[in-house]
Amino acid sequence: MQTAEISRRYIDFFAERGHTVVPSASLVSDDPTLLFTVAGMVPFVPYLTGVVPAPYPRAVDVQKCIRTNDIEEVGKTARHGTFFQMLGNWSFGDYFKEGAITYAWDLLTRSEADGGLGFAERDLWVTVYETDDEAAALWKRIAGLPDERIQRMGKADNYWHTGQPGPGGPCSEIYVDRGPQYGRDGGPIVDDNRFTEIWNLVFMQELITEVRSKEDFRVVGPLPQKNIDTGMGLERVAFLKQGLDNMYETDQVRPVLDRASELSGRRYGADHDDDVRMRIIADHVRSSLMLMSDGVRPSNEGRGYILRRLLRRSIRSMRLLGVDGPSFAELFAASRDAMQSGYPEVATEFPRLSQIAIAEEETFLNTLSAGTTILDLAVAKTKQAGSPQLAGDTAFLLHDTYGFPIDLTLEMAEEAGLEVDRPAFDSLMSDQRARAKADAKSKKQTLADLSAYSPFRSLGETVFTGYTDLVTDSSVLGILVDGHAVPAAVAGQTAEIILGATSLYAESGGQMPDKGRIVGDGFVLDVLDVQKPVPGLISHTVKVVSGEVGVGVPARSEVDADYRRGATQAHSGTHLVHAALRQVLGPDAHQAGSLNRAGYLRLDFGWNKALSGDTRSEIEEIANNAIRDNLEVVTREMPLDEAKALGAMALFGEKYGDVVRVVDIGGPWSRELCAGTHVSTSAEVGMINLIGESSVGATSRRVESLVGIEAFRQFAAERALVNELTSNLKTRPDQLVDRVGELVANLKAAEKKIQAYEAKALSERVPTLADRAGRVGAYLLVAEHVGTLASGDELRSLATAVRGRLGDAASVVALTAEVSGRPVAIVATSPAARDAGANAGALAKQMASTLGGGGGGKPDLAQGGGSDLGAIPAALDAVRVELGR
Repeated sequence: MQTAEISRRYIDFFAERGHTVVPSASLVSDDPTLLFTVAGMVPFVPYLTGVVPAPYPRAVDVQKCIRTNDIEEVGKTARHGTFFQMLGNWSFGDYFKEGAITYAWDLLTRSEADGGLGFAERDLWVTVYETDDEAAALWKRIAGLPDERIQRMGKADNYWHTGQPGPGGPCSEIYVDRGPQYGRDGGPIVDDNRFTEIWNLVFMQELITEVRSKEDFRVVGPLPQKNIDTGMGLERVAFLKQGLDNMYETDQVRPVLDRASELSGRRYGADHDDDVRMRIIADHVRSSLMLMSDGVRPSNEGRGYILRRLLRRSIRSMRLLGVDGPSFAELFAASRDAMQSGYPEVATEFPRLSQIAIAEEETFLNTLSAGTTILDLAVAKTKQAGSPQLAGDTAFLLHDTYGFPIDLTLEMAEEAGLEVDRPAFDSLMSDQRARAKADAKSKKQTLADLSAYSPFRSLGETVFTGYTDLVTDSSVLGILVDGHAVPAAVAGQTAEIILGATSLYAESGGQMPDKGRIVGDGFVLDVLDVQKPVPGLISHTVKVVSGEVGVGVPARSEVDADYRRGATQAHSGTHLVHAALRQVLGPDAHQAGSLNRAGYLRLDFGWNKALSGDTRSEIEEIANNAIRDNLEVVTREMPLDEAKALGAMALFGEKYGDVVRVVDIGGPWSRELCAGTHVSTSAEVGMINLIGESSVGATSRRVESLVGIEAFRQFAAERALVNELTSNLKTRPDQLVDRVGELVANLKAAEKKIQAYEAKALSERVPTLADRAGRVGAYLLVAEHVGTLASGDELRSLATAVRGRLGDAASVVALTAEVSGRPVAIVATSPAARDAGANAGALAKQMASTLGGGGGGKPDLAQGGGSDLGAIPAALDAVRVELGR
């Protein structure tokens, strides 16, 4: 049974039983404490906690998930994968334990001919929470399971939560006995390899907090209603129904594994280590493809870092299979073909996704090359010092700074006959993780407990009136101070204010929040921030300027009209620039992020090379022509599918509901899904002035622009500068470029003449310095201070010229000079002097130490410097003393 067929049967079974079919949420979680959607329940947490009323009593879905906490186990076990799909059926205050158990047993044991999954009843075992007598009794009554096939376990195994404060509850897990060839008999409590978990029925009934571990947390109390959250691992069911030993050989994963085998020439099944590497590649390539399809891009932090790690582990595994060159083009194509039946977007967006992957591969292959060079030098120095062990801090530097995998460092060090100080490396890694964990924990603690918003959200959604009104009368529904509800806030306090309706825009879609204030009878509040902490609720962070504000009192939200005008100009300007980019560069130049505030816009887009000056000018001109043409801006609300059928662009990483807002500028010329505020006609944008274009990654560029009055002010400032230059240079504006070019050419010619004069003056000093050579021990020594020079290079040239003047003698030339107010020393030695024991590097280091600095170099030529000009005579004497020993 193919993976897609299992998914279809699951959805159909529950849809026929009154469950609303819900599409998968993005892998990028809305939960600020999570990087990714790590479990099927994550998108439903607001409904499970009761913070947001559920729009349906029961639901069914197939949720995409990413989990990397067990990444080191990928490829080694039958069921560990970083990307997985969770089949779930949900009840929000509807059915509970009896219904969940009845549905699960029916679907699992119903014959394939009747639309079920066809598992044999004799092969199914279950576990329940150690004190859950009710669940155990239901399994006996509904499924007829004997006591020995109902096993009880503690919190570590049979209590479910996300690892964060929120909903939780006891659970009942269903296992399949794979047979004696996979391990010992006795059920999952004895061997969870032979007995493989496929489905977890979670009885969500409690709100937990202070989560310290899987087993250590505090139960706050019961949830407002009892809910059902189930999760059945699609990949696990697939490998069981396809008669396989592991998830890596299923129909959605095996094609990548096979392609890795073909590219490497290694046969899958011939060598355990190679098999693990091919499984890692198959898993990580699929996970990376799915992450990128949801808008994640490789970077050095957050989600992007996880993606980068997956990609680099894939490259590393290919290298260990003997493939040193690029392979992503073929590996990702194989994953696309395997996944597109379930996720059509990976095919339609594949040109963009593959471009990102291939660019990251190219970058890391270069990193591996650079890291190898650094490692080779470290190995050479370690051997030279006679040590059998490469320092742990060197391995950490390679890993942390250059992205060089530790296992590659271990392998290459072993090839050179060295070990790596692994305890030191692990200690440094542990310190880094502790710092990161502490930082993440501190950030999480600053977030309000979302349950605090539940009473306000239960009153309905906050009405946003700001599309049409800048002033709105409403009332204060709630006040939060330090995350806790309070009856009032007084002058000087910072608080969160929840209104029934507001004209103030909450930050979203790249548009920064409105500025403004909230006023009422006897109080004035300055608005510091406006956010949506939970779906449908708008919260205003305010500073109480005067008076006292209380719950239930009338309040008026007032938007700063000048700021809003600038913000709408910037947001509409972003749409214009985006349309112009796509017109000039093509559809691959897709927006990947933006920031809009009054007078300024920033837009990131997919592209892999810098824009020429002519291209930037063309984009700017197209955007400003659209402003000149005074295109009509129309906003409409419609179903998402209808909007996409009209060609409205959805931006990657953004999340949309069933009904979306479509913003047209000039009809289809620019048509995007957008909840931001916009001008009425394009002429109101005023002006676009592109001020910058830069790289933000291997496959992303960024343009920045001033908008409206800020764009005009920039042009006015540049005009004033041009006027000043033309006045000073006594030329016309149209001749300014030629005049400046002429001055630059004259300056370069003058500098060249000066350099020639200085070089001649230096060469004329060579004979005099050589004539001052004196015998010190076995050496002919020139030790002189030559005064002030323009650069250390001039001093170096002078020293080597004097050394040449002295011929074949055993000569040492030690010169000092003042360069930019600091002492510099150069030592040059002849071959005969080096044969006699003189070492320029050692002498320069000694001089630099006397000068209060550092230095060194090769035995024939070395340089040093310091900060103490008064120590120059002592530094020259140090050379005389050393050579006279």
